[in-house]
Amino acid sequence: MDESELEVKLRNTQYAIRNTVEDVAGLRPLRILMIAPTSFFSDYGGHIRILEETRTLQNMGHEVAIVTYYKGSDMPGLDIRRTAPLPWHTDYEVGSSRHKLAFDIYLAWQSLVEALRYKPDIIHGHMHEGALIGGALAKLLRKPLVFDFQGSLTAEMADHNFLDVNGRAYQWAYSLEKRIDKMPDAILTSSVKASRLLQDDFHVPPDRLHALPDCADPDRFNPEKFSEADKLALKQRLGIPPDRLVISYLGLLTDYQGIPHLIQAAARLKETGEKAHFLIMGYPSVVHYRQMAADYGVADRVTFTGKVEYRDAPAYLALGDISVAPKMSNTEGSGKLLNYMALAQPVVAYDSPVHREYLGDLGVYAPTGDVDAFTRCLVDLLHDPQRRQSLGQQLRQRAIREYNWHSAGEKIVSIYRQLTK
Repeated sequence: MDESELEVKLRNTQYAIRNTVEDVAGLRPLRILMIAPTSFFSDYGGHIRILEETRTLQNMGHEVAIVTYYKGSDMPGLDIRRTAPLPWHTDYEVGSSRHKLAFDIYLAWQSLVEALRYKPDIIHGHMHEGALIGGALAKLLRKPLVFDFQGSLTAEMADHNFLDVNGRAYQWAYSLEKRIDKMPDAILTSSVKASRLLQDDFHVPPDRLHALPDCADPDRFNPEKFSEADKLALKQRLGIPPDRLVISYLGLLTDYQGIPHLIQAAARLKETGEKAHFLIMGYPSVVHYRQMAADYGVADRVTFTGKVEYRDAPAYLALGDISVAPKMSNTEGSGKLLNYMALAQPVVAYDSPVHREYLGDLGVYAPTGDVDAFTRCLVDLLHDPQRRQSLGQQLRQRAIREYNWHSAGEKIVSIYRQLTK
């Protein structure tokens, strides 16, 4: 057992002792109503944060009910309460949608119904729609509101090409975002960068801001759990040649996540004769990007798996020799990095404050949007196995030491307790 893992076990023991003291002191478990304006659970991004926060709070003895859209996977052990389906629109894509207003109206009604039934101590809204709905409920029920901020609302809508940053609708949405950001009693941000954004651009009082970066699960995402034989068998199933090093990505497949840049990098590596294979996991738009790979002549160098269930993510990600983070948003979190780190994989990323916050000096960075530089970073690592191993091991220790859910849970509950005094 290494030093970092020993530190985590020591913290867990201390936490158990403190739990006992709290029980003796009469601090009862809290009831938390989470509002998740998304199709929870789906295997990407902010859903992982909601899942892990909920599991952590439950493990600490608290009750959590999640109100969410009618679609999504039911996760074992979670209390998930869904809206009714829209009668005229039973299917929809990930991200911004013209129908999302209707989804949120349904969610607001269901949240009111569940709040009256559940009688929560805390309302915990995820994303801006959750904070807006939660703010109305918090005022009605006279309960504190905690806002889980995972990125700027208007920036995300612009990233999805749903709003024109020069248009009137964008200015209206920006004004609404500012109002929502002033509603909560406390805001949990997925990065220090996000806290600064809220303070500087949206003028949120700093005493309401609490940086709570995404965390890793080093037990599930443990490279030692996957033997070479198991990895070889999975590679064969996926059609990945055994003599190629694997460059892996898991997340949403969208342009702003940098998927076209990965395909372009694959084309450059193929031109120079590098024995590398891209494993791109996630959804939506798989058919679109598969065709793009064919157009670039790298259909034989890129494997698209489509959706990978969260339970299977560690085994698939373990195939990677290098992981990549070509995301081009400067406001959203990037929790996928923690899973890469926990699996002891070196990471090539576009240079952004959020990426640097997680990776520190251990990341391999390229200027945002510079595909040639990104490709050169990949080539350097492909030819340096010793550096790949060293960076990967250091990143795993960093994840264990600085980004663990037990410490995050303690911080969340401490904020809850302060607000419910």
